[in-house]
Amino acid sequence: MIEDALVLPSSSSHSYSVIKVGSVQSPSVLVSPLNHHHRVLLNVPFSSPIIALRRKGVGEKLVPKMANYEGQAVTSRDSEVRSGSMIFEPILEDGVFRFDCSANDRDAAYPSISFVNSKDRDTPITTQKVPLYTPTFECLLEQQIVKLELPVGTSLYGTGEASGELERTGKRVFTWNTDAWGYGPGTTSLYQSHPWVLAVLPNGEALGILADTTRRCEIDLRKESTIQFVAPSSYPVITFGPFASPTAVLISLSKAIGTVFMPPKWSLGYHQCRWSYLSDQRVLEVAKTFRKKSIPCDVVWMDIDYMDGFRCFTFDKEHFRDPMSLVKDLHYSGFKAIWMLDPGIKQEEGYFVYDSGSKNDVWVQKADGTPYVGEVWPGPCVFPDYTQSKVRAWWANLVKDFIPNGVDGIWNDMNEPAIFKVLTKTMPESNVHRGDTELGGCQNHFFYHNVYGLLMARSTYEGMKLANEKKRPFVLTRAGFSGSQRYAATWTGDNLSTWEHLHMSISMVLQLGLSGQPLSGPDIGGFAGNATPRLFGRWMGVGSLFPFCRGHSEAGTTDHEPWSFGEECEEVCRLALKRRYRLIPLIYTLFYFAHTRGTPVSTPTFFADPKDPSLRKLENSFLLGPVLVYASTLRRQGLDKLEITLPKGIWLNFDFDDAHPDLPALYLKGGSIIPVGLPHQHVGEANPSDDLTLFVALDEHGKAEGVLFEDDGDGYEFTKGSYLLTHYVAELKSSVVTVSVHKTDGSWERPKRRLHIQLLLGGGAMLDTWGTDGEVLQLILPSEDEVLKLVSTSEKNYKDRLENATPIPDVEEVSGPKGTELSRTPIELKNGEWNLKVVPWIGGRIMSMTHIPSGTQWLHSRIEINGYEEYSGMEYRSAGCSEEYSVIE
Repeated sequence: MIEDALVLPSSSSHSYSVIKVGSVQSPSVLVSPLNHHHRVLLNVPFSSPIIALRRKGVGEKLVPKMANYEGQAVTSRDSEVRSGSMIFEPILEDGVFRFDCSANDRDAAYPSISFVNSKDRDTPITTQKVPLYTPTFECLLEQQIVKLELPVGTSLYGTGEASGELERTGKRVFTWNTDAWGYGPGTTSLYQSHPWVLAVLPNGEALGILADTTRRCEIDLRKESTIQFVAPSSYPVITFGPFASPTAVLISLSKAIGTVFMPPKWSLGYHQCRWSYLSDQRVLEVAKTFRKKSIPCDVVWMDIDYMDGFRCFTFDKEHFRDPMSLVKDLHYSGFKAIWMLDPGIKQEEGYFVYDSGSKNDVWVQKADGTPYVGEVWPGPCVFPDYTQSKVRAWWANLVKDFIPNGVDGIWNDMNEPAIFKVLTKTMPESNVHRGDTELGGCQNHFFYHNVYGLLMARSTYEGMKLANEKKRPFVLTRAGFSGSQRYAATWTGDNLSTWEHLHMSISMVLQLGLSGQPLSGPDIGGFAGNATPRLFGRWMGVGSLFPFCRGHSEAGTTDHEPWSFGEECEEVCRLALKRRYRLIPLIYTLFYFAHTRGTPVSTPTFFADPKDPSLRKLENSFLLGPVLVYASTLRRQGLDKLEITLPKGIWLNFDFDDAHPDLPALYLKGGSIIPVGLPHQHVGEANPSDDLTLFVALDEHGKAEGVLFEDDGDGYEFTKGSYLLTHYVAELKSSVVTVSVHKTDGSWERPKRRLHIQLLLGGGAMLDTWGTDGEVLQLILPSEDEVLKLVSTSEKNYKDRLENATPIPDVEEVSGPKGTELSRTPIELKNGEWNLKVVPWIGGRIMSMTHIPSGTQWLHSRIEINGYEEYSGMEYRSAGCSEEYSVIE
């Protein structure tokens, strides 16, 4: 029976505020009883003003907010409005400041989960510096609004995992981890939350600001040169800088939230994944085809298909009978195996994970103290409460016992956490987490929602370390928060096989890097829908140069392996992945510095010259260290028709004699040396004694420098000095270019190997010489006329290669099953009073909801792409704020 009332537990000792927020023709506002003992607090008849309730000090809403705030708080406390400039304390290092609304707010703030050490945020340091920019605040209706105004001409970036344009001015993001299948460029919440903005000032200096709250936070950048955060009170904001460059800000941020874990070297190779590798035989078939076709690959992934009825830590006894034997065969061919683990544990007595978890009382609870049950892949599921150390240890031990089955890496999916068949797509905010004191103590789900994925990834990472202390864990997580880079890589979620998503993938990877997560990449080719040959090949061309490189696709779509699109696309994929493997010495070196210093791996092009405003919105190019990658993301625009904007200074194009209209252009910054290896089929083939190539691009002063990091590629001996870090330098004097080792670090002896120097002259032309690594090598520059002839000849050869290459056919559509067809066709559901339009994907997505008698339309949406919907209105987004609905009269 539905009661026309709002209810609270009769035993509640909490104080509540009642807020009038609008008046619409609507059905009664209802809250399910929290237990059997409840009392009526308010009767809300039809057509009455909508009421929202919040539990004071926690921010837990017992009733959905149903409309824009139009009234005032009805309690005296909520009528109070506080505003002013925030107070500050210097923390961490010079130039980093913590801001709070008041001393009382500073004391009331919850511990930091994003910081490596929460005490660092709470401990002032002694410094003479004062902030150059001070945020202002306004506290209203238990919301803390923080605003930072910066000089006109400031460019804004960051906001973590966000779709849309690279430069974020005009955007608004909500930090609320959301299962956002098929998101669009305007989606306001995705799978991860990073309440962080990087501001590049007009003079090229940069400033970062972090809102250190786990709760839902609005990042509003719609006003030019202005950053605004809105989240429940009280939370501090941390500013980093202004410092001389954006890189300096990211280094400083990493001292607070931590650097990326050091990835095992094999994880920087290519990864092949698909939802629907249904048997061990299919997995081996895919692996063998890579080797047969000489397409480099290091990893094959197992999605939920390997499990017994989608039960985590189990194997399908019919189709994955002997996982250890499967992995032995994979290892023999040079492949690693990564397996999925979700947080949803099937509620089934006799299932050892459920029985163990129930015995140890590890499940997230409802407000009445019973385990919360939500539907996911296995059906009714319970969920580990990773906010408790005992639960993290329980999970870590499950992982430890799972590893000997042949598990090289673990994939944490669905950990927003995603729940089927509910409008919010996640568990209720009223659920209870009995968290550790250092994380914030016992809180509702609203408090811990955004860090659930981070804490799961942490538990998984720690379990892998328990299993083998001599190997570096590799964990991939879908959900995350500022700080999750310490434990896991990430990918950009369930994207679409469209040109728009190819273009957007570059900005998304860069935004994650600008928010402290350098190890990321998209599902190459798109997850949902069918890629065309040209789209897939073009995406592989640019995706092969992202920090994390994985192809992945949805069940029910056409095959998305590199050879699935015809010989022309297969050849482009082969060339692209050979490029990646040749550049792995560079990529691995970049990750060493990302891990040890916090420097970024991939950055926007404007990092080459932060003072140049013309570079700040470039979205189809990026920097991989000193290498500038320029890609075409337009269907009918190949490399030969690509307009390229280069930063100031010297930029010399190069390739590996592999120029192709569907591959990106590569440029090396003058003054740089990069290490290049052999195009192995997998990382394990590499040997320290392999030939090493150095590409050298001199600057205007005739000098260049570069670094190569080498170690075992796994384990932690590098932390004890067991590595070789070589600083190479080159200098031009009297027409002679000398290349030598400037200095070295680490206890490794230099391998005995040949060294190949390739000096870039411009136009793709090179001079080269061979010698022994560690010795001084010299090249004699020819006369200026001879250099011009070399450049001219090289440019002609380059043009000929492009013209003679076989482009990938331009096919508009691919025949075959369409994985997103179901999502394109809305279904109408009617009863006496309501008309709903629903997109019938997993759990259903409501597009619109109309109250027939009154004509009031609720949850009206606009369709983005392939059936993905984004709701219009004040704040509600299908991939955004849960339990917040907009009403359109």
